[in-house]
Amino acid sequence: MKICFDMDGTIADLYGVENWLEYLVAENVKPYEVAKPLVNMSALARRLNSLQRKGYEVGVISWTSKNGSAEYNAEVETAKRAWLHKHLASVKFDFIAVVPYGYNKAAFADNENDVLFDDENKNRENWRGVAYDVNNILEVLKSL
Repeated sequence: MKICFDMDGTIADLYGVENWLEYLVAENVKPYEVAKPLVNMSALARRLNSLQRKGYEVGVISWTSKNGSAEYNAEVETAKRAWLHKHLASVKFDFIAVVPYGYNKAAFADNENDVLFDDENKNRENWRGVAYDVNNILEVLKSL
């Protein structure tokens, strides 16, 4: 069973970075680098490590910038991976997929028990497993 996380607006507060959209339009990765966590990362890391020991696969599925060039989106991926390493260093993700903006994340769902946490309603609706909004990540994980 997989547990998958979106980043922007789910575990990383990209939209809380002042002038985030202007940075993205200018193809500056700063918002991806400085976004504050939206979840208690220590508690999240402990729970994810525990779930992995129980056999769960843990991954990240995150979009690149909407209108970014190929070069910029490569920088976005590097920044996102660095953010994850900084904030969840003890978690050895089974996969990190930084995919083009709008990509159907349901392609990563293998069965009806796979879990997705995502702030984007369309991603939750399309998911073939169980999808949750971002309001109760730690509580949901405790129930697994």
